[in-house]
Amino acid sequence: MKNIFLQVTLICTILFSCSSSEEEIIDHETGNLINVSTNRQTTGSSANDLLSGGIFKKMIVEIAYIKGFKPTETAINNFKNFITNRINKPEGIEFVTNEISYTEKEIYTLDEVIALEKEHRTAYNSDTKIAVWVLFVNGKSSKDTSSNAILGVAYWNTSFVIYEETIQGLSNSAFEPKRSLLESSVINHEFGHILGLTNLGSELQSNHEDTAHPKHCREDDCLMYWAAETSQGIGNMISGGQVPTLDAQCLEDLKANGGK
Repeated sequence: MKNIFLQVTLICTILFSCSSSEEEIIDHETGNLINVSTNRQTTGSSANDLLSGGIFKKMIVEIAYIKGFKPTETAINNFKNFITNRINKPEGIEFVTNEISYTEKEIYTLDEVIALEKEHRTAYNSDTKIAVWVLFVNGKSSKDTSSNAILGVAYWNTSFVIYEETIQGLSNSAFEPKRSLLESSVINHEFGHILGLTNLGSELQSNHEDTAHPKHCREDDCLMYWAAETSQGIGNMISGGQVPTLDAQCLEDLKANGGK
């Protein structure tokens, strides 16, 4: 039995960062140059591009993971359904997987997470396609403390990381949630941030941002509620065995910004 789940605070961090210089790589499929800086912008700044079918007609979601730390198929399917139900892409959504060789690292700084993306990411925005990168790592965040554990970080406009080893350590034992349930909750929460929730690129259609916990919804049954950042809070939210969903107000924000 592990009691750590009841003791550790979960922090789903949003980082606001952008690229200061343009970088180009060659698209090996077309031979064209791709400006990768368009995928290295501020969190939430591409919310409309992700949600709508105006400029970008297709979405590619690259699910990358350190060998041995692939998320459960249930979590992947839940993530696919979450995306499909929220965005408008007339040419569809393509999911690709990318296994990265095992590393001996036990702790990752955000710079090290970013370095992994720069080395291994294969899908970037091009023409009418927009690309999303999600990385599942072994090891913990360097921001963890004795009382705080970070499970996920949305750090660029189309990028987020999940600390899969930490999630595995907080699930699937007595008095802990199922691993797939915890994974799904954190994945969808972080993806919600790059979709601009809450008040992070998808404009508020009603006054529902929690002023005490900015960029989160104030409704306690919403996926974007701040309590998803505490172990006891997220435990209560998933105690019924279901992944939290977006409330009506967050859904209205997404619809007004081009989503479903």
